[in-house]
This record gives sequence, C-alpha cells and structure tokens, in this order.
Amino acid sequence: MNNNKISLEEVAKAAGVSKMTASRVIRNKGSFSEKTRTKVMAEVERLGYLPNRLASVFAGDINSTFVGVSIPDLGNEVFGLMLEGIDRKLGAFSHQSILGMTQHALNQEEAWIKTVLSWQPAGLILTGRSHTQKSQAMLKAAGIPIVEIWDLNSSPIDMSVGINHYDSGYEMGRYLVGKGYRKLGYVGTSHLTANAATARMNGFTKAIEDAGSRFTKHLCLHDNPGFYPGFYGTEQLLASSPDIEAIFYQNDNMAVGGLNYCETKGQKVPDDIAIAGWGDLPILSIVPYKMTTVRVPHLRLGRMAAEVLLDALHGNATRNSYDVGFILIPGSTT
Repeated sequence: MNNNKISLEEVAKAAGVSKMTASRVIRNKGSFSEKTRTKVMAEVERLGYLPNRLASVFAGDINSTFVGVSIPDLGNEVFGLMLEGIDRKLGAFSHQSILGMTQHALNQEEAWIKTVLSWQPAGLILTGRSHTQKSQAMLKAAGIPIVEIWDLNSSPIDMSVGINHYDSGYEMGRYLVGKGYRKLGYVGTSHLTANAATARMNGFTKAIEDAGSRFTKHLCLHDNPGFYPGFYGTEQLLASSPDIEAIFYQNDNMAVGGLNYCETKGQKVPDDIAIAGWGDLPILSIVPYKMTTVRVPHLRLGRMAAEVLLDALHGNATRNSYDVGFILIPGSTT
C-alpha cells in the first residue's frame, strides 16, 4: 500500500479512536489504555503509516534525531571513510545523518548550514575549520553541539576532532631527509580550497628547509587527488626537475599514480627515485610494494566525532579538541 496516502486521520478511523488519541499513542505521550495502544499500532502496521517525524520535531513533540554532516565531496574516499565512521556510531544510537556536500566552497557550506538549521537538527558535524562569517554567526547562535572534523582546531566554534596536518607533513619531510634525500618534490591537486593538504605541504616544505635541502612542487589542475593526477603530475614535475630524488604526494592514490609513471619510464623505486604517500588508503593493499605513507585513522576519526557529539547531547563532559593522531609507516618505496 502507498503509505504516502495514509493519514493519521485514516489510522484513527480504522482503529475506532479520535485523531488526538491516535496521535498520543504514536508519540507515546499522554494517557491511553493498553487496549487502545494495541488497536492503533495494529492499524499503523497494517496500513503502513509513517509518522512525519520532522513535523513532530517542529511541534516540540519529540527531540530531533537528525544530525547534519557536511563533507566536501564523495569523490575523495577519505571523506567517505570518515562519513562511514560517523554514520555507524550515530545509527547505533538511533540518530540519522543529513548529508550535505559543499564542494570545498564556503558559500555552499553557508547555504547548507542555513537550510539544515531550519530543520532543527540535534547537532552538526562539519568538515574543515574555515567558514564564512555568516556561517560562524549562525553556528554560534544555533545552541546545539557542533563538531568540526579533519583539520584539528585548537580554538573551534564548539568542538574539534582531527589531526595536525602540518605536523604530519613535517614528519614525512624529516623522515625523507633523514634517509639521505636532498632534492625533494611534492605532487598534489590544486590547493585553492584543500586547506588540510596545504598544511601538509607547508609542514613538508619547512622540514626540508630546516635541513638545508631543496624543495620543488607541482600542483595539478583542480581535480580529485586520484591515480591519474598523480601520474601526470609526476610527469610534469620530473620534466621540469629531472634530478628529483624523492616525491611526497597529497595522498596514496596519487602516489600509486606516480609510482606507475616512474615504472613506465624504467625508473626503479627507490633506487632511482623514492615515493611516499599519505593516508594509508585501501589502494595500498593491491600495490606490489609496501608504500611509505602516513596512517590516519579515518573511520575512528568519524566515530569519535559522533561520540563527542552524542556525549554533548547527553550532557556528558567534553573537551574542545580531540587529536586522533597519525603514524608514519616506512616502506620499501623509500
């Protein structure tokens, strides 16, 4: 039966009770007998009636179970992994994610925040620490738990769960310099909006400068940080700087693309050139090398974001900043 056509009035009529009584039973509020409850719920099941939970939230009859979650895009699997961690934890506590994709555009995030707040969510989880002034004003006035994820923020709007991307880049730079490489490069996608990637590259650059070594970078056109941009980004970097000894990539998918390019040109890894990725992404499980990378607990990061938001909703004590950490994993590619 098409439940879109079933109204509360029809449920009440079928159960032989008033519309108000049926509403009380479905909301489990007010007085009614067990016999009445059994009759009403039997008709709810038979007719396939679905209560309008959003309307109930607006009416103040129930607490919202919606949690707004914004991510830049699903093309980057990093955000998909974090979303999975968030949704698993929220679902275990009967909360539903309302997903918004901002395409790395702060004005799109602002429009989404305005819309989702009108739905009276229980809380919000936002990817990134940069927001428009209007977004910040709306978030501070919302009066709900707000968690900023991914790029750790020591002074968040409310709470932050993430990693220090600058430090992860610095540690990779220090590691490669420590291995004896003196001419190092970086390949990534456009950093006009990828603030976390910029922080990683800046940390990498600083470690190289501190060691007195040479740094060269190549940023590809605006694209998802995947296999093909890593391939042609490596081609362009080595065309302009053929004496590069080691390359650090924005993520592992790009590093695998770079690895493939080097192999097609007959360059041995790591004898002729060293390759290092970032993220410890699933693609590394099928690469015939143990890639040097930085392990980031994406699922745990998402799960922790949901946990601290739920703690805030339940009145439990929370901190303003949670660092999930990272681990540099040396491999045979360096």
